Amino acid sequence: MYEKIIVAVDGSAHSGRAAKHGATIAEATGASVDLLYVVDHDRSRPPEFEHVTKEELESRIRDQLSEVFDVFSDKGIRPGLQIQFGEPGPAIVKFINSAGYDLAIVGSRGLNAFQEMVLGSVSHKVAKRAECPVLLVK
Repeated sequence: MYEKIIVAVDGSAHSGRAAKHGATIAEATGASVDLLYVVDHDRSRPPEFEHVTKEELESRIRDQLSEVFDVFSDKGIRPGLQIQFGEPGPAIVKFINSAGYDLAIVGSRGLNAFQEMVLGSVSHKVAKRAECPVLLVK
């Protein structure tokens, strides 16, 4: 069924719920899992991510996502970590489409219709533009 799953994560409760679903699906199907974290320099520049090496950046992101990694390790799964840079929606879509994933899992913030129309949402952009099936987790 699924061999290669990607879960978009940002450390929020929404992405934590997406990770739980990803871990359950991966455990049931035996799929490999990657976590995708997008560093959005346009919106904010967290001081902890400035002027650091690639290795240091990855280490800090892994620390920030430690609870997410625990969700997978509790099920005996060792997910990979993919880091991209840019606006989250387009960066996630571009990466997913270029890497051949079978399933993308994204947490939803639950914007109301007006908020989504004005702001758009990352999950909506991914669901609309990804070439693989997308699971939106509320």
